Amino acid sequence: MDTALTQLLHIKYPIIQAPMFLVSNVAMVKEAMYGGIAGCIPALNYRTLDELRFALRELKAAKPKGGSFGFNLIVNKSNVKYKGQLEVICEEGCDFIITSLGSPEETINQAHKAGIKVFCDVTDLRFAKKVEALGADAIIAVNNKAGGHRGNIAPEQLIGDLSKNCKIPVISAGGVGCKADIDTMLGYGAQGVSVGSPFIASLEAEVTNDYKQACVDYGAEDIVMTERISGTPCTVINTPYVQKIGTKSTWIENLLNKNRTLKKWVKMIRFSIGMNATKNAATKATYKTVWVAGPSIEHTKAILPTRLIIKKLIS
Repeated sequence: MDTALTQLLHIKYPIIQAPMFLVSNVAMVKEAMYGGIAGCIPALNYRTLDELRFALRELKAAKPKGGSFGFNLIVNKSNVKYKGQLEVICEEGCDFIITSLGSPEETINQAHKAGIKVFCDVTDLRFAKKVEALGADAIIAVNNKAGGHRGNIAPEQLIGDLSKNCKIPVISAGGVGCKADIDTMLGYGAQGVSVGSPFIASLEAEVTNDYKQACVDYGAEDIVMTERISGTPCTVINTPYVQKIGTKSTWIENLLNKNRTLKKWVKMIRFSIGMNATKNAATKATYKTVWVAGPSIEHTKAILPTRLIIKKLIS
């Protein structure tokens, strides 16, 4: 399984444990590195810059020979913590940064000065060409099988378009829950895969057992798109609570979204309410079960240690 990704990150298998809001943590990434893959954590999983700095130092201290870890940055203006997070990551150092939801230009410039590689989330060829021109080291091709805020293009078409028209490696994100899925993505032309949802049901994840068990009990057909979390379509498990509240924005939200002056504030309020509900569902015992996941939970049959999940993915 030697690919451009394994060579870039000096890892054994071409897999990145995807950064997942509220789910990814230091313990999971350590086990990912020990298992021969790369691990990544959203910087937003840390409330303060000191907590982020401590996590970076802990991972560097635990990093094995051939291990690789990174952090995910939301690089648009809505993330007021972005510049501070980028500064801390560049000061402390890691192997790579994954950028999402905005222009990665500043991140690429600063990270490269610190010897850190930058991979950029994209959902189509237009954005892929833009980040390649800015100097990205690889592209994360977020397809329509991804969990959370997914893309709209099927893996075969997206990977094919990017690999044929871009010179930097393409890493496929979405729709991988077993070895056969990895082989399929590599067959399309990807140089690696980013895998998230199968790791939700890991022993190391610090979410509730109810959330983990839901990933075992539900499958691909139970994943639905909802606008009720952030205002932007997001994949969640179709629990009775999700069915009760519905998956579409309310009529008043739709009305307010048509007002240019109010639209920004409506989205901010919707995002705040939705993220709070998602956090509570993931970390507390609550009947408001809004659990983010992708269709790859189809292959999740038990709550397992991270390293065993990796073994199942590669064998």
